[in-house]
Amino acid sequence: MKEPSAITGRRLFWKILLSFLVTFVVMTQAVWLLFALRSNREPPAALMTHEVGPALLEAGAQAIGAGGAARYVAMLDNLPEDQRKRLELVAPGQVVVLPGTDDPENAVMEREVRDPAGKTYRLRFRYHSDQRIWRLNIPPELAIMGVLAGLVFSALLAGYLMRPINHLRSGFARLARGDLKARVSPAIGSRRDEVADLAHDFDAMARRLEQLVESRDRLLHDVSHELRSPLARLHLAIALARQSPERFDSSMDRMEHEIDRLDALVGELLMLARAENEPAGGDEYIDLVGVIAGVVADARYEAQPQGVQIALFTSGIGTEGDAADSDLSHAPAVRGNGELLHRAIENVLRNALRFSPQGSHISVGIELLHRPDRYRVTVSDEGPGVSAEMVDSIFEPFVRSQPDSQGLGLGLAIASRAVAASNGRIAATNLPGRGLCVEMVIPAEPLDTRSLG
Repeated sequence: MKEPSAITGRRLFWKILLSFLVTFVVMTQAVWLLFALRSNREPPAALMTHEVGPALLEAGAQAIGAGGAARYVAMLDNLPEDQRKRLELVAPGQVVVLPGTDDPENAVMEREVRDPAGKTYRLRFRYHSDQRIWRLNIPPELAIMGVLAGLVFSALLAGYLMRPINHLRSGFARLARGDLKARVSPAIGSRRDEVADLAHDFDAMARRLEQLVESRDRLLHDVSHELRSPLARLHLAIALARQSPERFDSSMDRMEHEIDRLDALVGELLMLARAENEPAGGDEYIDLVGVIAGVVADARYEAQPQGVQIALFTSGIGTEGDAADSDLSHAPAVRGNGELLHRAIENVLRNALRFSPQGSHISVGIELLHRPDRYRVTVSDEGPGVSAEMVDSIFEPFVRSQPDSQGLGLGLAIASRAVAASNGRIAATNLPGRGLCVEMVIPAEPLDTRSLG
């Protein structure tokens, strides 16, 4: 059985060859006709025998029939030089010499005519006839050379196109077999055309698939680890309750605690999956300032036992120094999923509250930037911060900034995915001295052309 790439290559080769030949024939005919019309070359023999010759013979016959040889001579004076030299009047008894094959005018059309006196003349029209049997106005040598050149050109062009296409086909085949490290750009080399761009796009797609699969595998590993620990403690609590009936109540409390932890873990995982699968730019238009104000009000209530103060600051001054209304009650909306965006702000603020010491402060800032319109939301705390090597990884699932943290390690991961679903970005930096600042930049859309969802 033939390889599909070989069959495809042959099909492409013949398409290129036929296209080249058709173009070649059309161009040669057009050039031949152009030169024939714009030069002193004789018109084609078919035109002479069907149009020019019969018309001139008929005109000459009518002139002789009406006035004899004198009228014929007068008619010649009115003809162009090229047509006049082709006509010949043969008188009765005159010897006729037929043209040879080497004569430029090697073909003759004849017609017998009578003058008013009854004398019979022979009227002749001489023209050049191409003796070669060829239907096109193109020399056979030129046609043969065109076919050979077309074969070579088509083979080179087909090979030039098929090599990278075959590399792409091989890459797709490897990717379909599960080889996520398949790349085609190195095989294509230093080409700089649309095929090379397609190869780069393929490599980018393969890298993204590899990252997604690795992220999925890592998430499954982390989920299995997180589930295994509370399940093991559940089994231990059950065993202790069976061995020591007097510890039944404490064992039940432990099981209830672990079940609550499992329930919370499943809920967080579902929220993470929803955030990851949410398409960028949802159908809702959210009042971001109102969402943040509501989250801050709830967090202030929860922060009372710790004595943590949460301050909310709003600003409408852009980075370019453009003055804007500092009252953001009529600020533009944000497009996305309202529930996910609320959860993102809440997770970041709760994370700051969890690590804030007694009597400390948390600052929440909302700034409206311009060109393009976007919000910059910052949450700064006075906690211990995170190590420099973990700053970029705290938004990954099950990554905890502190080893003894009681959290699930999913809050900031959900916040990162939720912000990305609104076409925004999130980042964290350690503050000078002590504390962590989480910054979220979220695009805004003008309210004069959109309505709140």
